[in-house]
Amino acid sequence: MSTADHSTHSADRRTVSLVTLGCARNEVDSEELAARLESAGWSLDDSGDASVVLVNTCGFIDAAKKDSIDTLLAASDSGAKVVAAGCLAERYGAELAESLPEADAVLSFDDYASIGERLDDVMAGREHRPHTPQDRRRLLPLSPVERSGADVQVPGHGTVRDSGTGTARPAPPEDSGPDLPEGVAPASGPRVMRRRLGSGPAAPLKLASGCDRRCSFCAIPAFRGAYVSRRPTEILDEAHWLAAQGVREVVLVSENSTSYGKDLGDLRLLETLLPELAAVPGIERVRVSYLQPAELRPGLIEAIATTPGVAPYFDLSFQHASGPLLRRMRRFGDRERFLGLLEQIRALAPEAGVRSNFIVGFPGETEQDVDELAQFLSAARLDAIGVFGYSDEEGTEAVGFDGKLDAAEIDSRVADLSSLAEELTAQRAEERIGSAVDVLVEEPGEGRAAHQAPEIDGGVTLKGDAPVGRIVRARVVEAMGVDLLAVVDGP
Repeated sequence: MSTADHSTHSADRRTVSLVTLGCARNEVDSEELAARLESAGWSLDDSGDASVVLVNTCGFIDAAKKDSIDTLLAASDSGAKVVAAGCLAERYGAELAESLPEADAVLSFDDYASIGERLDDVMAGREHRPHTPQDRRRLLPLSPVERSGADVQVPGHGTVRDSGTGTARPAPPEDSGPDLPEGVAPASGPRVMRRRLGSGPAAPLKLASGCDRRCSFCAIPAFRGAYVSRRPTEILDEAHWLAAQGVREVVLVSENSTSYGKDLGDLRLLETLLPELAAVPGIERVRVSYLQPAELRPGLIEAIATTPGVAPYFDLSFQHASGPLLRRMRRFGDRERFLGLLEQIRALAPEAGVRSNFIVGFPGETEQDVDELAQFLSAARLDAIGVFGYSDEEGTEAVGFDGKLDAAEIDSRVADLSSLAEELTAQRAEERIGSAVDVLVEEPGEGRAAHQAPEIDGGVTLKGDAPVGRIVRARVVEAMGVDLLAVVDGP
């Protein structure tokens, strides 16, 4: 369809195509936006003929930023109105709007509560003044326990709000007012608005947003804000709703799940919440992601490793294994401490899955540091390893560090360690041959075991009766890199 045809055909319709980039946290944010849009009278349309394309961007690293820009430009070529939201839009605001005139509006997180009105403005040709970016950590009290009453828009935590008032609006009685569209979470009191955009048996569930850590390489806290936990009742309500939508595995997501509850006055709240989530009818597996090794206390290790219905899976943000370099990153730990942590985990759950990401080429990294990391990887027996080359992120402390490595050297180190990681994770998968695994069947003949998170850790090809949406017990007979082949024993 030509641009002119598209404009003529869709000018009188309030239809929106929602494109999500980046992490699972963004996926939850998009599902909140989808629910808010439908409750405001907008229809979701993925046919390629929507009036507006709303892109929930990622602004984490250079590659993600480029992908976001390319997606916005491609959307503009379709002839639809284009709106940028998400992390890239929040982080750059007016600067992004000026450099990308193809976008009809650049929205802040603060626009989410009135997203329907913002798109109405775009359709009517009313100019939207882009925001000036700010450090969102300053919007909330410094003391975590004082944050729960603050009136700040936090994506993925949204309640139904009266436009412009900032106050929660009670849901209407069940027999009054328009019904929410099918697949939209009902809102009463503090419960969030959400509409599932996928249909698989696994779904992310936001545990918290923001981060109070001050890693010298990371810009996320500045545009995502200080740490804010969702209340357990909200999380449990949403888990019940997800189960009713056919979800069998919930993946708890946040910037740092180990900090959950500190702003609610109970740093051990996750240990209490996990068995409650696992007991939700219909939810067969709960997975926790984004754990900080320095905050991983023994009680939480035990809860994840031994609670029935909770995957013994540890997504640990090691980032490196050289003690001196980690201090320079404003992080804690070293090879010996990290290996000791893995020993604690495997003493409770020998088959536990462990994944981590690592930054290579950080300013001041020596060949000895790289060797220390290689030794750690060789001893750690990790199931999944991500290796990323360092790049400066504006606004971070590391931008001003000395000892910067040239791009060719960083690329070389990334290539060497990535090759090692591929070999080691394949070896770890081979260790699972002969073992029994519980596989969530996501497609005919395909699924994931407890040690595999969605999309990032490989999968399991199944032989035998394996109904989609069920967890089946299977025995591993072959490994193909990080992927496994298994024969179903029974349900």
